[in-house]
Amino acid sequence: MIIKSHFKNYDVTFKKEYDFLKSYFGKKETFFVIDKKVYELYKSKIFNGLDSEKYILIDAEETNKNIQTVLDICEVMTKLDAKRNIHLISVGGGIIQDITGLAANILYRGINWTFVPTTLLAACDSCIGGKTSLNYKSFKNLLGTFYPPDHIIICTKILKTLTENDFKSGLGEVVKFNIMYGEEGIHRMEENISSLLSRDEVLVAEFIKTSLEFKKTYIEFDEFDKGMRIHLNFAHTFGHAIESVTKYEIPHGTAVAMGTIIANYISYSRGYLDHTIIKRIEKILLQIIPTNYDIFSINTNNIMTAIRKDKKQTDIKLKAVLFDENMKLKVYNNIQNQEIEDAFSYFKELMHECN
Repeated sequence: MIIKSHFKNYDVTFKKEYDFLKSYFGKKETFFVIDKKVYELYKSKIFNGLDSEKYILIDAEETNKNIQTVLDICEVMTKLDAKRNIHLISVGGGIIQDITGLAANILYRGINWTFVPTTLLAACDSCIGGKTSLNYKSFKNLLGTFYPPDHIIICTKILKTLTENDFKSGLGEVVKFNIMYGEEGIHRMEENISSLLSRDEVLVAEFIKTSLEFKKTYIEFDEFDKGMRIHLNFAHTFGHAIESVTKYEIPHGTAVAMGTIIANYISYSRGYLDHTIIKRIEKILLQIIPTNYDIFSINTNNIMTAIRKDKKQTDIKLKAVLFDENMKLKVYNNIQNQEIEDAFSYFKELMHECN
């Protein structure tokens, strides 16, 4: 798959085995940034033989997704013999992608960069689109640039070692893309959610590809997020707020799944969405939202504060992407506080029934 970008065209390839990484070990211009957890899981299977001076390990935590971590990576790489010809290979999920993407962007005004996503969330969504995002203080993704990798290599075999919660978080974005697709996508999820949850490798790869192909149409048309790409922000206004107020205890894809329920309830309360539709979607989403997160102690006022800090908000009026009466996505600039409070209360009641 080729993604067309104003910066450069870049490719997404799929590998059945992870041995391909070893082919980079002996090249003097390569340097690895690796998720520490991934390194520990695959130390003997993948990374044995990798020179200790050729890599740095990062704890993939939201608290490390900041400018200081980026500068730490740059500091290490400036000490290497290779300069502008250096090839950065980042191995990890979306947090590693954000940190290394920004480092690759600013070091020597841009270096060659390959990204190997090791989470379903990164593989099905964030790996394409070119966004690099850092957290600032306690708020999500306020700093960032656009700088896509030169190459993205996806190996679904690596996804088998994801925890149940991390895998379900990735499914949050897969489900979101299919819901955005409309009736056909909702039906496709109803038919396949059980097999996806059992991690059928062929099916997981198929849904990663269709998710990326769906997103590709948006990012190639509106790479810099000035128009239709904002539709990909569906459910994120509420999802990002949930992430922030829980100090990222609830991961991104799960927060998006929760945000989808909240967004759809607002559409339903406005008379846009039919009750049958929101219940079908909820039935899918509730299978991928773990019940072990404490959403009941979340203060609605804190949610409102986080939403107002969201970078997509442009003025005092609250903005969100919702389904309209034709089940088409539309940006609404008149979201009321009470609508969010009611929708969040509805979501809590729904989760209470599941516990």
